[in-house]
Order: sequence, then structure tokens, then C-alpha cells
Amino acid sequence: MTISILGAGNVGMALARALLRAGQPVTLGVPEPARYADAVAALGPQARLTGSAAAIDSAELVILAVPYSAALAIAAERADWQGRVLVDATNPLSPGLAGLSLGTTTSGAEQIAERARGARVVKAFNTTGAENMADSHFPAGQPMMPVAGDDAAARQQVLALATLIGFDAIDMGPLSAARYLEPLAMVWIHLAFKQGLGRQFAFARLSR
Repeated sequence: MTISILGAGNVGMALARALLRAGQPVTLGVPEPARYADAVAALGPQARLTGSAAAIDSAELVILAVPYSAALAIAAERADWQGRVLVDATNPLSPGLAGLSLGTTTSGAEQIAERARGARVVKAFNTTGAENMADSHFPAGQPMMPVAGDDAAARQQVLALATLIGFDAIDMGPLSAARYLEPLAMVWIHLAFKQGLGRQFAFARLSR
């Protein structure tokens, strides 16, 4: 499976490092590649840097690791995503991390799916911090990674990807479950920043 990540900020670079460490080549797509040439070159020979459109064209699976507003625009600007798996790793955050700009009856992921014609949209990689995506190892066990999407085959691909980089991947079923996952991300953000817990923690699933 060929994978592209749109965005080379904290989340995009973290996911790139994790995938590369697991042996998965990655293309990073950004509007101005020259700005990120040194950072992507430092990732090694399996990391490729291109413009955003070229990154989409070269991939079977595309991860949106950009701000939510940019993700909406990217989703809408293609006439046809031609069946690609489009992974929404964003959250519709209000300014100042004050909360979410929508929810309850819809989600950021569902809004992206409405605009991304011909894409199989899956929600994942949005419920924890970039540090945990770069390195999912915790002494006490695996952090969980919920995955939601209406296309079962696409969902299974993303579950496998999350497992590959060390997460306890959890099948959440349809994309409407993103209405729960985006507030879960807000719980992590609130604890990390408002409650002073810092960024070195993650949520996990306990079973008996």
C-alpha cells in the first residue's frame, strides 16, 4: 500500500517517523516543498517530499495531517478521489483550544467525507498527541487508537496501519462514531494543557 501524508507539521512528521521505522515508505505532500526539504531529508531515503497534488496522485492511502480548515479545502478541491482511502487525523478545534467548533449531530470527519467525492474516509490518529504517534511505546502497555469509517475494507486497512506502528487499534464501526472520537481528543488536550498533565501520556483499553 502506497501512503502519502499531507502536512509536515508535528502530526505529519510524527506519523512519518513511525511508519518509516516500521518499514513503510512514505511520501509527504506540502504546498511549498522547499520549506521542508531538510527536515524530510533527515528522515532517510524512504521518505519522499512532493507537492500536495503529486502526493495524492501517487498514493492509495492519504493521511490528512493539516489543520481542520485546510483539510476541508483539500477534500473539496478534487473532482474525484477515485476510491482512495482518506484518513482524517484532524480535529475541529476552536481558537485557543477552547473546545470543538462542531459536534453532537455531525463531526469534522463527516464534513470532510461530504466534500471528498469518491474517497473512502476513515477517522484515526486524532485522539492522542504527536509524541505518542511518533513513539507509541509505553512500559505499561499499548495506547489505544480508535478507527471509524463507513467502508469496512478501508477501515481494516487503517486498523492494520495503526497496529503496525504499535497501537491497540480499536474498530469503532461507522464514520458517525467520529462524533465521539473528536471529543475524546479534546479530553486529551484538556488534560495535557489545561490540567497540566503534559504530553507524555495516552489512553489505553483494559480488558478482563
